[in-house]
Amino acid sequence: MKPQKLIRDGISIVLGSALAACAVYFFLIPNDLAVGSVSGISIVLNTFIPLRVTTISLILNVILLLLGAVFIGAGFSGKTVLTTLLYSGMLSGLEFLFPNLEPLTSSPLLDMLCYIFILGLAQAILFSSDASTGGIDIIAKILNKFLHIEIGKAVSTGGLCLALASVFAFDTETVVISLLGTYLNGIVVDHFIFDLNPRRRVCILSEKQQEICRFILEDLHSGASIYEAVGAYTGETHEEIITIVDKNEYRRLMDFIRKTDPDAFLTVYSVHEVHYKAKH
Repeated sequence: MKPQKLIRDGISIVLGSALAACAVYFFLIPNDLAVGSVSGISIVLNTFIPLRVTTISLILNVILLLLGAVFIGAGFSGKTVLTTLLYSGMLSGLEFLFPNLEPLTSSPLLDMLCYIFILGLAQAILFSSDASTGGIDIIAKILNKFLHIEIGKAVSTGGLCLALASVFAFDTETVVISLLGTYLNGIVVDHFIFDLNPRRRVCILSEKQQEICRFILEDLHSGASIYEAVGAYTGETHEEIITIVDKNEYRRLMDFIRKTDPDAFLTVYSVHEVHYKAKH
């Protein structure tokens, strides 16, 4: 692994773990919200088992980590083990620094919204480095890998099952808020994941085809394909350039096309995922 990627992944794991621990300790636990997660189910079990929430969470995470190693792979599981240890340690540290913490606001719904926003950002940061805080994220990655469900929807699907368990421990209002929070958590995760590194598919019809292709290949160091397009009205044949670029490349490409051929015809689409095998 390249040193730059190792450093970037390390920063992502520490930052993601810290955000997740703060989200759970300051907003989830004080309100007894069982938003679909291992922390949520741990809060439910805590009403029946005389163990701390952090202890129950650690036990459940170990079980799920074993499942992750079997179904996802050693790379993901190795980073997730590190993240889980950091997350559990930070959670225990917050428990020591802020014992008997009361809800930060007078509204469980507001606390839930703060929780899912911060946790969604943490999950997106960790997923981008092929890691997670464990728990429901492992179930989500398994669903994503084998059923090809978008990661946010996978988080919601697995989480809703866990959130339903809160019906055995808490009142109806808490159960409803937990279910709503689980669903919104999946939406927030997808939002952050796709916005962390957005890509666009750009289709270009231009008289300056060679110049634009050269810019894409030599300046952006990206790839492009050329397709034959026939105008329905005129019957004339044109060659259409299609390329997929990230946010920075897209801005540079647009600037180049405006200068090179202001009359170029462009269509742009958002791309959620790109899978390819690099040629060496």
